[in-house]
Amino acid sequence: MIEILVLYFSRHGTTAELARQIARGVESVAGMSARLRTVPVPGAAAAAVPAEGAPWATHEDLRECAGLVLGSPVRFGNMGSPLMAFFDGTSSLWLSGALAGKPAAAFASGSTPHGGQETTPLGMLLPLLHHGMLIVGLPFTEEALSTTTAGGTPYGASRVVRAGERPALDDAERRLAQALGARVAAIARKLAAADA
Repeated sequence: MIEILVLYFSRHGTTAELARQIARGVESVAGMSARLRTVPVPGAAAAAVPAEGAPWATHEDLRECAGLVLGSPVRFGNMGSPLMAFFDGTSSLWLSGALAGKPAAAFASGSTPHGGQETTPLGMLLPLLHHGMLIVGLPFTEEALSTTTAGGTPYGASRVVRAGERPALDDAERRLAQALGARVAAIARKLAAADA
C-alpha cells in the first residue's frame, strides 16, 4: 500500500473530523492508504500524548509517505502555531529534499465563513512549496465547490462551525474533503507508477 500522510492540528475536534473524511477519500483510491497524525502543543509534557485518536507525527512520517494533506483550524487567517512549530523543525528534510516531488494539499476549519477559510490553506502551502512539494487543489469540476453554502475552497477543503456549535459536516464539506484526499492519492499513485 502507498500511504498518504493526513497531518493536522485540532483543538476541539472539528479539524480532526475533516481529516477523517480526507482519509476516507485517500482510501477510496485503489492501493492507497491514509496515515492519520496530529501534532502536540509545543512544550506539552510526554503525559499529554493522546491516549486515543491519531498519534503524534514524526519527521519519519513525512519521509515515508508518498504525499501529504495538511490541516489546521483557522487562527487569525493562518494555521495554528503547533502545526507551524512542527514544520519549523523540518530543516533536515528540506536539506535532503525528502519531500520534493510529493503531492500535497491543505484543509482548514473555522467559525465564520469569511474568517480565513481561504487564507489559511494558502498560508499552509508556503512551507510545502519551500520543500518542493507539488500543490494539489480542488478544481471547479467538483460540483460541490460551486454549490456549497458552508466550507470548501479551490485552495483546499474547509468547514465552517459556528462558535459554540458542533454540527456534523455539511454534505458538500464531506464530499469536498473526500475529493481532496482522493486527488492527492490518485496523483501519488501515478507518480509512484511512473517511478517504478
